[in-house]
Parts: sequence; C-alpha cells; structure tokens
Amino acid sequence: MYENIKYEVKGNLGYLTINRPKALNALNTEVLSELADALKEIEADDAVKAVIVTGEGKAFVAGADIAQMSKLNAVEGRAMMQAGHKVMNTIDQMPKPFIAAVNGFALGGGCELAMACDIRIASSKAKFGQPEVGLGIIPGFCGTQRLSRLVGKGMAKYLIYSAEMISAEEAFRIGLVEKVVEPDALMETAEKLANTIASKAPIAVAQAKIAINNGFDMDLKSASQLEVEATTVCFGSEDQKEGMAAFLEKRTPEWKNR
Repeated sequence: MYENIKYEVKGNLGYLTINRPKALNALNTEVLSELADALKEIEADDAVKAVIVTGEGKAFVAGADIAQMSKLNAVEGRAMMQAGHKVMNTIDQMPKPFIAAVNGFALGGGCELAMACDIRIASSKAKFGQPEVGLGIIPGFCGTQRLSRLVGKGMAKYLIYSAEMISAEEAFRIGLVEKVVEPDALMETAEKLANTIASKAPIAVAQAKIAINNGFDMDLKSASQLEVEATTVCFGSEDQKEGMAAFLEKRTPEWKNR
C-alpha cells in the first residue's frame, strides 16, 4: 500500500516506520503524502490505542530530502513546508498518543517528526540536530516552535543558529527526549510504554493530551478551565464508571472507549 513507509498493527499498537533506508529515511513530498494517508488510517481505527514511530535501518529520519528541496522555488518550498506542518500537526493534535523510538539520526525534519510525537525514547546511538541554517533555510516543519517549547528559547536558538548535532545523552539533559536506552532495548522499551498507555482508559488519555497540548500556551486561568472541561468529558463517559468500579472491586477494567 505504501512505498516509502510501513504501517502495521499488532494488538492495540500501530507501528509507523519511515522506510527509505538508502536515503537515511529523508522526508520528501512522497513520504509526507504517505504519512498523511497513514495518519488518516490510524485516526479511523479505534482498535489502535497508541502508535510507535521509528525509522528503518540506521537512521530515524536524517532530515528532509535536500536533493528534492534544492530544486524548489519559493512557492514550491512553501507548499512542501505546509505539507510537513500538516503531518506534524496531525500527530500533535490527534487524541491518540505517539511515541518516537529514535533509533539513529534525527536531524532537521527528523528531529521535527520526533518533537511532534508525545514522548521520545532514544537509542544511545541517536543523534539530534536542526542543521537547516547551514543549508540556507530554517526549520520549516514547526521546528522553531516545538524545539523552543521543549528545551527553552535560549537552547533552541543555540541549536538552530549553530546547527550543532548533539548526542542522545545531551538531548536527554536538555529535555528534548524523555529516556535513553541501549540500541537493542529501544523497541522493547517503546512497546512496553505504549502497551502501558494502551491499557488505560482511551478517553482519559485523549483528554489528557488535549488538556496538556491546548493548555500549554494559555494563561493559567483559561488552562484551568480547559482542564475542568476535559475532566467533565471523562465523567460523562462509561469508561469513568467502569474504571472506578473496577478499582473498588479490585479487578482489571474493561474499557469501551465511550
């Protein structure tokens, strides 16, 4: 179905893999289009409770496709950036949680793809960076915005202005990733976390994501009210009744996602 990515479902988990290993999984317009289609598939599948995003081979995503971008004029470049924003924003805004399992180079658009995910787990061999200014552009898939929100304005400027590539350990130190593990433990760690999340009430996880993401840029009063509304949605669900009944009855809850 897809030429540049792989998407498969195992149990309650979706696995989304960028599959251009000879190009270090570089993002071109074809990859972005296939990602957009796969995300529609993920959103429509109620059986999928969490998604793991990774790359085939030795790279997560080594950036956007420079060979393709070098030929674009301003109008064409704008269209590609908008396509990238659409993919990243869909991941960010979809109620389902996304976990980036960063297995290698996550540079440029690859770092932006990882940042669009909810949680980032990195192999100790992973490398991160935003090298765009060395190519005459800036991060264009929302990197200037997400990086500053994750690591702070000063550190984001340092990384973007210098185009410096950093290790997984440094990425963890500055808050760009949540966990660093040995390479052979990466997928096992990501799957364990994804399964843990998938075992929780889907509506509650979705509302938590909405409250965190949408409330982040609000003033505290407005964000607090957003949290009240999100919690109200949970209290109106069958899963809230089931979850609390299961707790009181000392049994495993059976979620209905309604």
